[in-house]
Amino acid sequence: MEITVIGAGAIGGVLGAHLVRAGNKVTFCDKDLEHVHVMNSRGLRIEGPDETFTVECDAYTPEQLVKKKPVLDTVFLCVKAQHTKEALKPFIHLVGDETKVVSFQNGLCENEIASLVGRDKTIGCFVNFSADYLEPGRILYGGVAALYLGELDGKISQRVTDLQKVLECWGPAQVTDNIWGYLWGKMSYAGLLYATALVDETMAAVVRKMDLRETLMELCSEILEVADKEGVKPIGFDDWVPGLVYPRETRDQQLLDNQLEKLAERMAANKKTKSGIWRDLAVRKRKTEIDSQLVPILEMGANHQVPMPLTELLVSLIKEIETGSTQMDWDHLYKLKGLYESGEKICS
Repeated sequence: MEITVIGAGAIGGVLGAHLVRAGNKVTFCDKDLEHVHVMNSRGLRIEGPDETFTVECDAYTPEQLVKKKPVLDTVFLCVKAQHTKEALKPFIHLVGDETKVVSFQNGLCENEIASLVGRDKTIGCFVNFSADYLEPGRILYGGVAALYLGELDGKISQRVTDLQKVLECWGPAQVTDNIWGYLWGKMSYAGLLYATALVDETMAAVVRKMDLRETLMELCSEILEVADKEGVKPIGFDDWVPGLVYPRETRDQQLLDNQLEKLAERMAANKKTKSGIWRDLAVRKRKTEIDSQLVPILEMGANHQVPMPLTELLVSLIKEIETGSTQMDWDHLYKLKGLYESGEKICS
């Protein structure tokens, strides 16, 4: 299996480096010319909680790689959700009958990939380990977490099983017959993570704010209600359990509180204590993935006539931070709480 990693940042860099170290043939592709140069000249350095290692790389910019006219076997698409089309478009003419494109992204990007290369060439992936691009040739790795591979139609195929075996050099990659369940579970969790990025504080600290808990769980419930309308049963992972949050009427607050404390403990123990969303806003000063993650869910919610006032306000506040018209502040979370307590959303 020859693997082309498009997007050699946090996720792509970590997975690709482990694959290289295990002896797999990997080609890295990234639009950051300096990152490509450093990978080729000094290697790719992964700084993890248990070990730090460097691998030698073959890295190219998209323009450089297209000129080589490679035969694309297996593509690991590891770019931000909003860059899906931009990243794949230069390589469309190189996609062959046996090419497989795997979405190692946050969001429901599989739908967009399928529209570009075809559903038969698209493989879904849920990935939850944390990592950060620190500087050219250097990536911070938070540690092993959940990773699931699956066909979009739910079948267990040989090609997905083969991918799972290849990825065992990284960690406990698994195969699922419900990849959409994991992706929607991640989207409900994303609602919580975006909320934690409204303030310059750790994820665990926000999750442990008991006076905000009911509001944050209603935010997640809005997303889970849309999943329900879409006919998807979201699946939990890494101490996030959507079934304890939604349906609202079956929620056991004590069980939920206990589980959220486990989640907070996991967050606090991770080498990366703040989300990638926070890093986009506070460090890299760039747009988040919200337009490709939560905004499409708002559109689905509107189609299903599901009121989503908290999600709408969250999106608006994140966009204000993106543009610099406001700064991270606890007041944003209390605006969400005020809206929730105003009774605008009538819980069913």
